[in-house]
Amino acid sequence: MSTAPGIQFQYEIEETRDDNDFEVTVVKCRGRLTSQNSNELREAVRPLIQHGGRIALDFGELEYMDSSGLGAIVSLKVAAINHGLCVLELRNLTPRIKELLHITNLTQLFSS
Repeated sequence: MSTAPGIQFQYEIEETRDDNDFEVTVVKCRGRLTSQNSNELREAVRPLIQHGGRIALDFGELEYMDSSGLGAIVSLKVAAINHGLCVLELRNLTPRIKELLHITNLTQLFSS
């Protein structure tokens, strides 16, 4: 499903299995993750972190992320690390999001 330019943030949560048949919760994000809606992502993912397991934030259709969106994904990553039984990863990063992570020196945080 493609995103028209300027669409506000939307997400879908789906359960899938990886190549090793382990369960993965995928949060497919699209639109613009900004200060106006970054709490929406936090509120959707925090309960998943408490459940544990593997969570993938799929940013293949995320067209823009501001500093609040970046703060949201960093806080979720820290929560996953602190919980201990949860792995949070990013998938399908657009060149723009990759560059944002690189500029802010966060690439290494999300590579583990």
